[in-house]
Amino acid sequence: MKKFGFPKMASILLLVICLFPLVALAGNTNIPQKRNPDQVLLVVNENSPVSKSIGDDYALKRQIRNRLSVRCQDSALSTVNETMTLTTYTESIETPIRGFLAVHTNIDFIVLTKGIPIRITGAAMGSCDENSREPVSIRGHPSVDSYLSALDYTNISGTVKIHLFGSGGMGYAYSNRYWNATEPFSHAKFGGYLVTRLDGYSEADAKSLVDRALAAEKDPLRFLGQGKVLLDVQPAFGLGDKATQPGPITTTNIQAESAWSEFNADMRHASDVLASRGIPVELDLSTIFVGSRSNLLGYFSWGSNDPSCSTNAYLSLFFAPGALIDTAVSTSARTFLPTQGGQSLMVDLIAHGLTGGKG
Repeated sequence: MKKFGFPKMASILLLVICLFPLVALAGNTNIPQKRNPDQVLLVVNENSPVSKSIGDDYALKRQIRNRLSVRCQDSALSTVNETMTLTTYTESIETPIRGFLAVHTNIDFIVLTKGIPIRITGAAMGSCDENSREPVSIRGHPSVDSYLSALDYTNISGTVKIHLFGSGGMGYAYSNRYWNATEPFSHAKFGGYLVTRLDGYSEADAKSLVDRALAAEKDPLRFLGQGKVLLDVQPAFGLGDKATQPGPITTTNIQAESAWSEFNADMRHASDVLASRGIPVELDLSTIFVGSRSNLLGYFSWGSNDPSCSTNAYLSLFFAPGALIDTAVSTSARTFLPTQGGQSLMVDLIAHGLTGGKG
C-alpha cells in the first residue's frame, strides 16, 4: 500500500477488487473475516448501460443493498470520457455521494463501476507535468477514486498534505492515514474511505473480478499449493536495503523521486514476509524480465520501466483467482480501454485473470 496517494494522490490510483478478503495470508490460521455488505456503497452511472449491468451483477452476488445512481458522462464509451472536469465531478459524483454518506454513517467502502470516469482535471490536488503553467489551484489531475477516498481528510486533525516534485511531475497529495496499518480498515478510526472499482477492457472483464474473488473465498487455501507470488526485481536499479522497508515519510516537501532501489528492497522485504507466512513466492533477482508464468497468486515488477521488459513476456503472465498485482509504472491505469503505445497497462493483466490491482 502506498504511503501517500490513497487519498487525492499525485497520480492515478485505481484498485480493481471486490472489497472482501480474497486469500489467507498465513498458513491455515489467519484467514481474514469477511466484511458486512452493509458497509459497502455501490455507485453506478445511470447514463451507462455497462455500469448498470456491472452494478446489478455485483449487487446480486455480494448482496449489496446500499446502491447510489449518479448521472455523468459514460467512460465505457471512449478514452475522452474517462476524464471529467472538477466542476462536473463535484456536481454529478461527489455531492450525491456526500449526501448518501451523511445519512448512512456505517459505510467504510465505496465501489465504483466501469462507465464512471477515472480521472479529474482542474483540481488543486493531484499532479501535472512539472513544466505546467496552469495556476496551482487548477492544475491537478487526480483519480476520481482517490479524490473520493479523502472526502473528509481536511476536517481531520493531523492530516498531512505533501508537496511532490520529481520524475517529470509536480503536485499535492495527502499522506495516506491507513498506510502501514495492521488492522482492518474503518472510516470511524482512520477517516476517508477505501474506494475501489470494477473495471476492465469490457463489461465481462469487470464482472469476472467478482467471480474470481468469490472463487478464492470459497476455498482460500486451494490456490496456495498451485501457484506463487512473483516478485520480479531488476538489479540494475540497485537492490537497496530491505531492512528499511516499508520506509516512512520524513518530510512534507518531497523534491525528488525515491531511489529506484527502494522498490527492489520493498520486494525483497515482501519475499521474506510471504515466506514466513507460508505463501509460495518466487523472488527473481536476475536481469531477465520474467514471463511465461501461470496461476500466479500475486505479481510485482517494474513493468515497462524494466529495461528488459518485452510485451510478449508481460502478456504471458496469467493469474489464479484472488491474485493481486502492482507494477512500478506511473501510467499503468491511464485508461481501461484499448489503446496503442505508452507504458504497460494494468488492464491487460485484468484480462489475464487478476482479481485486484493498483495502478
